[in-house]
Amino acid sequence: MELNAPFFRDRFASMRWSILTPERCVHWDGRNLTFTTGVPKSEAPREDATEELWRTYYANIFNPARVKTKAMQKEMPKRYWKNLPEAEIIPVLLEEAPARVEKMLRESDAQIARGGNYSIAQPPLTNEWEKLREAACACRACPLWKNATQTVFGEGPRHAEIMLLGEQPGDVEDRGGRAFIGPAGQLLDQALTEAGIDRAKVYVTNAVKHFKWEPRGKRRIHQTPNSRDIAACRPWLEAELGLIKPRVLVCLGSTAATTIFGLGVRVLRDRGQVRESKFATKTMITFHPSALLRAPDEGTREKQYAQFVSDLRVALDCIKTPAGNSQLEHELAFH
Repeated sequence: MELNAPFFRDRFASMRWSILTPERCVHWDGRNLTFTTGVPKSEAPREDATEELWRTYYANIFNPARVKTKAMQKEMPKRYWKNLPEAEIIPVLLEEAPARVEKMLRESDAQIARGGNYSIAQPPLTNEWEKLREAACACRACPLWKNATQTVFGEGPRHAEIMLLGEQPGDVEDRGGRAFIGPAGQLLDQALTEAGIDRAKVYVTNAVKHFKWEPRGKRRIHQTPNSRDIAACRPWLEAELGLIKPRVLVCLGSTAATTIFGLGVRVLRDRGQVRESKFATKTMITFHPSALLRAPDEGTREKQYAQFVSDLRVALDCIKTPAGNSQLEHELAFH
């Protein structure tokens, strides 16, 4: 008790409190720690007037996007949960977590896109891919369309089992009107071939459908889309995912990964892991081929390219596994 009491004194310095155990008790009055002999449970207060307030506070600060039950149980084994006021509401909070995450994403997208020249895209309710693409070509939800040559929509079989999600079209794609046809696309084709995947059977698209760039002399230099760009364009991606319904969704690079999983993901740390997302039962992260082209040296490029091909082979293995039979690592979100 003497060893641990300073932690609670520092953590709850503005409150007056007591910790009672059968062997030893400690009390904090806002200035001093005092210790007394232990008391039996029968002498401890049965009700704590602040417990209901604490449950209300806990429910409101509970972040469903950061839930990790294993970590919770590591810090406080479940057999002790009966002693925690908040324990009785944790199962309900966990059950509601997926819906709360979705609500948070929607509200975040709306808040990010509000103001200026941004709004949230409004795709038509249709099961026809051509109508969806035609509507996207007329989208003015964000200002990127003003400097882009055209909308670059996704392409591939309408019932593709694998969908590859990138960041945004590049200069070559913007001029040609098709996704992944530039240098990064050529490297992707090479990697797909080595992994045993027929690109003609894969659906490819981007989180943002217009090329974002800045002039540098006569060149158009890629700019990373910001959160407003992604939020405004997100409904088009969700509409594509709803039509294609891929069994495997492969996020190419950090922008695609955060679009699907939210902040906190890391390509180098999380690549190659098969997880479940709201868009596909098997979702994974790997390098964007353009990142391989920008590798600082040949050794790094060769190593990461080999990892990229390996990740694509994992995606291929996923569609060879009968639906519903795989053992997925279920998590509500990343760190």
